[in-house]
Amino acid sequence: MASFMTVPEALAAYRQWLAQQPLSTHTRRTYLTQVNRYCTYLSTLHWEYGHPLREPYARDYAVRDYKTVLKTVHHAKPSSVNLALAAVDHFYRFLELPPPQVKREDLPAQAPRALEPPEQKRFLRAVERCVSVRDRALALLLFYTGLRISECAALQLSDVRLSSRKGLVIVRMGKGNTYREVPLNAEVRAALDSWLEQHKKLVALRNESALFLTKRGTRLATRTIDEVLRRFGQEANLDLSAHILRHSCLTNLVRNDNDLVLVAELAGHRRLETTRRYSLPTAADREAAMEGLKVDY
Repeated sequence: MASFMTVPEALAAYRQWLAQQPLSTHTRRTYLTQVNRYCTYLSTLHWEYGHPLREPYARDYAVRDYKTVLKTVHHAKPSSVNLALAAVDHFYRFLELPPPQVKREDLPAQAPRALEPPEQKRFLRAVERCVSVRDRALALLLFYTGLRISECAALQLSDVRLSSRKGLVIVRMGKGNTYREVPLNAEVRAALDSWLEQHKKLVALRNESALFLTKRGTRLATRTIDEVLRRFGQEANLDLSAHILRHSCLTNLVRNDNDLVLVAELAGHRRLETTRRYSLPTAADREAAMEGLKVDY
């Protein structure tokens, strides 16, 4: 591939190759747009250090200078700069060359996307109005335990322990094959109690041991769980997923001043630094802090 003599030839060949790669339509479109911009930039250069699609030093210098142009001329944000560099890396991989030696931009540390308190209220009210006992139990379990969607789909009946005053859910094969136990609050226990009454009737049909079942008595798939949550999101006018519910649960735990080691254990995090992200300020936190800078004069 590195034998291409002109930038337009390389770009045309990359376009054909990209269409055959196992990438989403959005990713292919984004890469092509970014690589096209980079090639347009190359066409304006005097190649002082050699051919930038062939020679390592010429490649590195061209991409480093392109990064500077993105920042100073196009005023691109750090995330946009890094996206452009990722696309250029992909282009050079097509050319069978190593990726350019160019440092990525440092991204500002941000808390994971979680539902704000008013959004949580809308979500819980949508759950309360839901007529499906199963879907209510599913949504409340994810919101109040922070389980991953795969962990929820894998739950067996035996993984839930309920009594009149206590309850817990057991995750036997979490991320990294880790085991953990997460206590259930009263609201989740009540919702699961109601679901388990219906569950008995469905189990009689197939003798299925999964916790969450379809109407036919088969295990609920992750795709179906995702569809249930997105319906709740539409009802509450929210962009909703199991991951956002997990982030919301863990953010609530951290902001209620629970110890980070405890939260990490409940979340199934191996590294405390992963949990620490939930204590980072949000954009709303930053705005509130600056709005609070009032001085009498």
